[in-house]
Parts: sequence; structure tokens; C-alpha cells
Amino acid sequence: MRRKFKSWIAKAWLGALGWRVEGEVPAARKFVFIAAPHTSNWDLPFMLATAYVLGVQISWMGKHTIFRWPFGWFMRALGGIAVDRRSPQNLVEQVAARFAKADALILAVPPEGTRKKVVYWKSGFYQIARAAQVPVAMGFLDFGRKVAGLGPLLHTTGDVCADMDQVRAFYRDLRGKRPALESTPRLREEDAAVSAKPAVSAR
Repeated sequence: MRRKFKSWIAKAWLGALGWRVEGEVPAARKFVFIAAPHTSNWDLPFMLATAYVLGVQISWMGKHTIFRWPFGWFMRALGGIAVDRRSPQNLVEQVAARFAKADALILAVPPEGTRKKVVYWKSGFYQIARAAQVPVAMGFLDFGRKVAGLGPLLHTTGDVCADMDQVRAFYRDLRGKRPALESTPRLREEDAAVSAKPAVSAR
């Protein structure tokens, strides 16, 4: 009943603003969820409302200290997952271990990390998906058409350039609230992969 009530409120709010939701929730019970483009503080409430309409329970990562008493229970109720940067395990390993233990987990990872225009997306979503062997769901907010939702799943192959070509193709025509602050989906690892390829000599 609580989930239905959230969905009803979210539909009413989005509808009042002239928005609609597209896409379906993947059959996969575990995946990394990215939402782009991220150019405004409004992106968070729109993302949450979209998740409520789709019936998706999103989890997110937070520094372990914010999960201490007395607010830890509240952070977990909101979907928070505590990560400890002091641990011998790096962040990707910690989150991959969470995926391995969970029966179902949809983890929201912000690829841009900021509302400002950036040269590179943060690669955490890609690394976590690879380590946990789960797909990436391409969530989106298109302020140009007032449409939000979920696009196709990306099953990463390890060929970061080819995988990101699919991401770029999907987000190419989607507009953020502030288009001037949009960032092209690109990872630093792509440049490294291109540099590592042997040069083809002309004969």
C-alpha cells in the first residue's frame, strides 16, 4: 500500500508538471542505475518520482559515518548503503560484495558527480557493474520533451570504448534542465584504452 501511495503521488506530481514516464523495469533483479544528464538540483526529485512511478526501490552509497546513531536507521530506510573508505577493500570491491550478498539490488550511481559540465564521467558505475557482473540501466531525464524513464540495459563487455559508444548514442538527443551544463558521456579509461592500442603502420 505504501508503494502504491508513493506511485500515485509521484504520477500526480509529474502529471501536474506535464511530464510522463517511459520504459519498463528490467527483469533483472540486480543492476546499476545511472541517471543523466545531471544539470540541476531538480534532477533528484524527478529521479525519485520516476522510480516511484516505475515501482523501483533505489539504493545509493554514502560514507559510513552518516549511518551512525541516531540517524543511521533513517538513512538505511531511504535506501542508503554504508561504504567505508578506510577499508582495505576499495569502494568497487565493497559494493560488488553487497551485490553478491543481495537477492535484489538497484544501485543509483551518479556518473557526472556534479551539476557542472565535466570532461569525463566518473567510471564508478562501469567498474561496479563489471566487478559485480550486473548490467547497467540507462535512466534518463529529458527536460526537452518532459519525459523520464528507463532506457535499455547495457551489458558491459570490457571493451570500454564500444560500451560507451552505446551510452553516448542513447543520451545524445536527451536534454537536461540546463543544456549548457550537459557533459558528453566519456570515461578517462577510454583515452587510456585508445593509447594502449598498437599503432598500425602504413606500408
